[in-house]
Amino acid sequence: MSAWVLPDHIADVLPSEARHIEELRRGLLDTARSYGYELVMPPLLEYLDSLLTGTGEALNLQTFKLVDQISGRSIGLRADTTQQVARIDAHLLNRQGVTRLCYCGPVLHATPDRPRATREPLQFGAEIYGHAGLEADVEALSLALACVEGAGVINLTVDLADVRIVRSLLAGVMVDASVLQKVHAALATKDATELADITKNFPQASREGLRALLQLYGDVTVLDEAEKALARTPGAQHVLQNLKWFAAQFSQANVTFDLADLRGYSYYSGTRFAVYAPGASDALVRGGRYDEVGAVFGRNRPAAGFSLDIKQLVSVVPTRPLRAAIRAPWGNDAQLSFAIAQLRSQGETVVCVLPGHESEVDEFHCDRELAQCAGQWVVQAV
Repeated sequence: MSAWVLPDHIADVLPSEARHIEELRRGLLDTARSYGYELVMPPLLEYLDSLLTGTGEALNLQTFKLVDQISGRSIGLRADTTQQVARIDAHLLNRQGVTRLCYCGPVLHATPDRPRATREPLQFGAEIYGHAGLEADVEALSLALACVEGAGVINLTVDLADVRIVRSLLAGVMVDASVLQKVHAALATKDATELADITKNFPQASREGLRALLQLYGDVTVLDEAEKALARTPGAQHVLQNLKWFAAQFSQANVTFDLADLRGYSYYSGTRFAVYAPGASDALVRGGRYDEVGAVFGRNRPAAGFSLDIKQLVSVVPTRPLRAAIRAPWGNDAQLSFAIAQLRSQGETVVCVLPGHESEVDEFHCDRELAQCAGQWVVQAV
């Protein structure tokens, strides 16, 4: 095997895509800051007993593990950043009231989470802590849409659900975690046969309610159907009313519902949303409410937020034009060097052409050139 072959689902990012990713990263962070979110930078690795504790246990199979050569303890490379931000909120900041935090950095997955996905996503996300009302959920989705739309993606679809509906239907059902995972998978794939087989020994009300969920997807009329189908399910009516109110806050968006969809991280505790765009094989954004995420760190307070992979986002946004630049000759003339330095200090990109490379194509659109005219170096249109 060649020494330069990379592992499966790991790839170098070349100049054109890297430039696009970096421009998107800056734009996303600026958008989050405009909403009042503060940037944090958690470490890429942590001790496993912190990284995978509590709700982080769901990421166990996705986490690369190794031994710290200094302490001898097991450490892991993060597969998701939400758990780390919850630790920062709980222990390092420990603020009272609302805290808004955002982050952007690489995460590593032991296996790709979808076909053709990278195992090294560049994860951007935002979290709001300290408010239990739906207003925080609305802010999280509003910011998510602002980020994606600001990147140039149009015709978005917002899909809503709430994990408390399925939890209500499974309340009192005594099964182990592996069975629950199979139930969630059957619901997500709308596999009625598999679901019927898994739940054959469940109480009748649970079986019927779960089976009804398979058909409860579509526009807002789904919620009216759900109110009838789940009329005897404790707590379901309140959740459905919340979903109606939540959707009404985004009346200008294309909002759909899939009450059986539980895909994504298992730490969600309430409203969930996913944002889809034409050309994307999976959701661009996943988010919602996860109130229990900080409990293991000693502060079980309300939390809502979202995350996205910038590498996935860059695949569906419009291609950006090359950066305009000024082409300049290479030389050691003092006046030329001064002119180039002045232009760069003004924010211009100046590309010096090395001898013999005048016709090479690069990552910049040199629409102007620095030329000598009447003894002065001036910028001229090409």
